[in-house]
Amino acid sequence: MTNDALTSSITSDGSFTRKYQTYKFKKGKGKFYPFVFNDIMGLEDRDGKGVRTDDLILALKGHMKDGYQFNPSSSLSDGDSGYNSSQSINDRVHVLVYVHSANAPQINPDVVKKMKEVREAASDLGIPQLVILTHIDEACGETQQNVNNVYMSKHLKKKIDDFSYTVGVPLNCIVPVKNYCDEIEINPDVDALILNALKLMIDFGDDYIEKINRLMSKWVFFGPDEIQGKTQDTLEGLYFLTGLGTP
Repeated sequence: MTNDALTSSITSDGSFTRKYQTYKFKKGKGKFYPFVFNDIMGLEDRDGKGVRTDDLILALKGHMKDGYQFNPSSSLSDGDSGYNSSQSINDRVHVLVYVHSANAPQINPDVVKKMKEVREAASDLGIPQLVILTHIDEACGETQQNVNNVYMSKHLKKKIDDFSYTVGVPLNCIVPVKNYCDEIEINPDVDALILNALKLMIDFGDDYIEKINRLMSKWVFFGPDEIQGKTQDTLEGLYFLTGLGTP
């Protein structure tokens, strides 16, 4: 069990994340798995609060540098120290992941509007999207008693249906997980849900990379020399952008 990504239990009314942060997963000494998570500030229901949709779209396109400090009052722009003007394929986001608490109240209309703007931008870029529904044990008593009841809970089924209807994400792209909160040892039942979500992210990312590779092959074959030089980047791994909703 590790704790690289810091969290807070007292900032449910605002985002605890302030920087664009990349997290890698160790595979052994000096080795890492071929995927990373880029964590972002969450969306909030007021102007001047939370991450700006302009910044999210720049992150999707690979223009945001690791460690960029979010400014809810001003968007990142070309020329800023956190702006990546020479992004490669590896800087782009390959899967957009919304994180939303099953225990949260109804999503504010302002947040829904922002989420739909980001969804539309991601769709235009061809980036696959899915939702991680967290805190399922806090939202449902029978799941709290036994996490294996998650797919039998009518309450959680309604939560998933409502989110799908409100935001527009298909039902089969919304996966429930239980957070590690007071545990100090790993739990196989909790891990099973987390690994199921991770597998879906990787599957989505693999499909996206295959699509990019097909397009790159066409560009390299038909394109001029200057395009060939730019499109022969190698993809080092999958990049997941996580955040957006309530933690």
